[in-house]
Amino acid sequence: MEPWREALSSFPAFRSRLPAGAAYGYGGESGRALRPREFARLGGITYLDHAGATLFPQSLLKAFTEDLSANIYGNPHSQSISSKLTYDTIEHVRYRLLQHFNTTVEDYTAIFTSGCTAALKLVAEAFPWVPKSLEEPGSQFCYLTDSHTSVVGMRGITAAMNVLSVPVKAAEMVPRTREVGAEEPSCQTPLLFCYPAQSNFSGTKYPLEWIKEIKSGKLRPVDVPGKWFVLLDAASFISTSPLDLSAHQADFVPVSFYKMFGFPTGLGALLVKNEIASRLRKTYFGGGTAAAYLAGKDFYSPRRSIAERFEDGTVSFLDIIAVKHGFDALERLTGGMENIKQHTFALAHYTYTVLAALKYGNGAPVVHIYSDTDFSSPESQGPIINFNVLDENGEIVGYSQVDRLAGLYNIHVRTGCFCNTGACQQHLGISDDDIKKNLQAGHVCGDDIDVIDGRPTGSVRISFGYMSTFEDAQTFLKFIIATRLCGCNTLICPSQVETVSPATASPRENGYSCGNKIVDELPLERTIMDSQANTSAPSGVTSVCPQLTWGHSERNITEISGYSAEVPRSGRMPVTVTNIYLYPIKSCAAFEDFGHLDIRRQEATTQLVDMSLPYLSLSPRHLLSFVCPSPALPDLSGSFLWPSRQVRLGQPKDPAGLLAATGRVRAAPVSAATRGLGSGRVRAAPLPGVSLPAVALGPPGMDLISVPLEEDRERPTSICQSKVCSHRVQTYSCGGSLAAWFSEFLGRRCALIRQCSDLQRNAEQTHGKGEGPLPAASLSLVNEAQYLLINQTSVLQLSGQITARLGESLPLQKLLHRFRANIVISTNEPFEEDKWDEVAIGSLPLKVMGPCHRCLVICIDQQTGQRNKEFLQSLASTKDRKTNFGIYLMNHPERPLSIPSTLSVGSQVLAVEKNPTHSLSPEKQQSG
Repeated sequence: MEPWREALSSFPAFRSRLPAGAAYGYGGESGRALRPREFARLGGITYLDHAGATLFPQSLLKAFTEDLSANIYGNPHSQSISSKLTYDTIEHVRYRLLQHFNTTVEDYTAIFTSGCTAALKLVAEAFPWVPKSLEEPGSQFCYLTDSHTSVVGMRGITAAMNVLSVPVKAAEMVPRTREVGAEEPSCQTPLLFCYPAQSNFSGTKYPLEWIKEIKSGKLRPVDVPGKWFVLLDAASFISTSPLDLSAHQADFVPVSFYKMFGFPTGLGALLVKNEIASRLRKTYFGGGTAAAYLAGKDFYSPRRSIAERFEDGTVSFLDIIAVKHGFDALERLTGGMENIKQHTFALAHYTYTVLAALKYGNGAPVVHIYSDTDFSSPESQGPIINFNVLDENGEIVGYSQVDRLAGLYNIHVRTGCFCNTGACQQHLGISDDDIKKNLQAGHVCGDDIDVIDGRPTGSVRISFGYMSTFEDAQTFLKFIIATRLCGCNTLICPSQVETVSPATASPRENGYSCGNKIVDELPLERTIMDSQANTSAPSGVTSVCPQLTWGHSERNITEISGYSAEVPRSGRMPVTVTNIYLYPIKSCAAFEDFGHLDIRRQEATTQLVDMSLPYLSLSPRHLLSFVCPSPALPDLSGSFLWPSRQVRLGQPKDPAGLLAATGRVRAAPVSAATRGLGSGRVRAAPLPGVSLPAVALGPPGMDLISVPLEEDRERPTSICQSKVCSHRVQTYSCGGSLAAWFSEFLGRRCALIRQCSDLQRNAEQTHGKGEGPLPAASLSLVNEAQYLLINQTSVLQLSGQITARLGESLPLQKLLHRFRANIVISTNEPFEEDKWDEVAIGSLPLKVMGPCHRCLVICIDQQTGQRNKEFLQSLASTKDRKTNFGIYLMNHPERPLSIPSTLSVGSQVLAVEKNPTHSLSPEKQQSG
């Protein structure tokens, strides 16, 4: 048995294999004992983004609030008793800060800033740069390419001062060729070199000895005459490692406190060596920085204190007080930074060792780790692991897919390039041209476009903090094993093709189960061995296709839509529409009780009109939404301002939360035709006094309420600015009675809003090479597109995976509801829709905008609000680790709808494949 298999199985085995410099726990108390007392909010959550922001302990917050409750802290720029208390406390924190880094006020000055980025900007603005001229070679700003964006951004300031910026790679940091002192000793042109003590991308620790070697002239980033100063970016390093400034005397050291304590945010500091402090230059002066100045003349005298001179305005003194309690908590809980370094490295070493050893059955690695070290020593490696997941063929699994799957396990990771493009390019092999091409393709920093042309645009990062535990590492490894090495990727179906009703069809389970409950309970060693044993598919695997019924054909469909329809050959069924859904209110349940819709073009939008219910005239997706002025609604879809504060609305995790409520809110047209709707739905009847077309809302047990579908321009409305997928929309309130109704039903104050008709919002439309941009599609409050289409045959294929994982089958209708589509079709083969570029449904021509990338919403039961991770996990397994399902459609910009048409259940669907050589007419669809 390999050593890593044994190490997975027990905590004693983990401790016995720790390398030198690694230790687990803090004296007699382990992190496991620390968690319930100080971090109870982490119950059930595995938080692995401590390099992004670590977590504050409960005792820090308690001590801080008790301090504020017991003392009066005034503005420090005064002489009152409360002001003097504030001033003295700030000075105490300065001393405590310097003490933490083993230095004193004799050597360094601590300047409080709004964060590490502000500290770097201050250096760029105040450094005594000498512009390049005929007489002077000028200053140079050199920085390591493995640097944070905030460091690289300093070159914008230096460029404005005619100072050259030079990026330097770590391999280029070599000892100088000339002897020390060979250049003119009188050349004192200031030169600045910036590098991170620890890479925030890979956790690599760069030598602190560089500081002394560069300042002494033994090491040069570039070989030019002048006097070198060193800016050490310590933000990532000091979160888990001690920094001794008495031994490594950098000239500038920016720090961030939330990286160290988790709280407060929005506060940092710049530690400045006193030798250089007097040479710093400052142009702007704010409150508290002046010893004296004249308002009518150009006279200003700065304060003598370097800190007060550069702290413009009143510092965030309450946050500075919180820093004091942060130092207290850190020392009390851990015993100091050396213990934190050893503890976090122990977890990183263990996780790295197991990850690097994980293999598929064919011997291919499960992950590609981006690192410059072998994680053998905490002196060269921090507690950060950066990687990408691979499939059995060595292809990249996009980071956004990994992130979504991790969310199912309540594992919090970081993805992207982590504000470090230089390291991202270096490790992922992304060229400068690739960056520009990716931007043209629509990829920007922070989005979820993870793979372009088969190459990754970013990666996955996990990082440990002082409160991380062995169980956190094991949970993460179990997640990787369960999602990568699980043997449920093969769908086992009956060996004989059967005729199955679409309402009940699902592939049979044949002894191959990979339920996550079982995986979570087994030891990791057993999990790996079992999963690797099941990676090959058994023989005799066949697919189950439901027997489809012919739909009625529409007359003149080819004449209207422009598609070529041929007579289908025997053996293949035509593609037809099986269900139509409308969602009048965002996040609420669908309206689906009709058989056909009239389709009319009104201005830039398409209206769906149910002719049997004449009052129903809706955009296919989301005319209305509801908003809440309280920030107490997490994990919701759609972002709104109401009236002036941004909150997120949508579907929460907890079963008692918003989804369980909104899933029961059904919309029905106000018409006698809606009487007698089934149990569990809204039963609507004509409402007296309703003059405008409206829908009636109401779950069982509550009175119905009418919601107008058209604007009443004569009635004054309350306008509010809202956001949908970061796009601004103009909305107005639907009134106080509706707000009161929703507030009562949801148990929290909220209001119903709708989009103003005079403010159009368009979908983003990409185009291929050589193609011009297409006219934009008009949207309502929907996230991305006018229509969402899914394939019932694809759902049935997916249901087999879900059944195998859950151990029970689910009705097809429940599965369809999870994907919240407008149009459901049925094709001969699953996932045919992924190949389509254009679609004609009946006489309605549509353009495919792209796939719908699914999130955790499909894991939430639309009736109960309960979450089940098997849905997204099954989708990723079925679709080769992708989580896209369904396609977005827009009205075809080149085939405008000139006459009304009918979209019905049973409407025939014609499609054109991407980069087609022929149209997918019914006859050609047979040939597959």
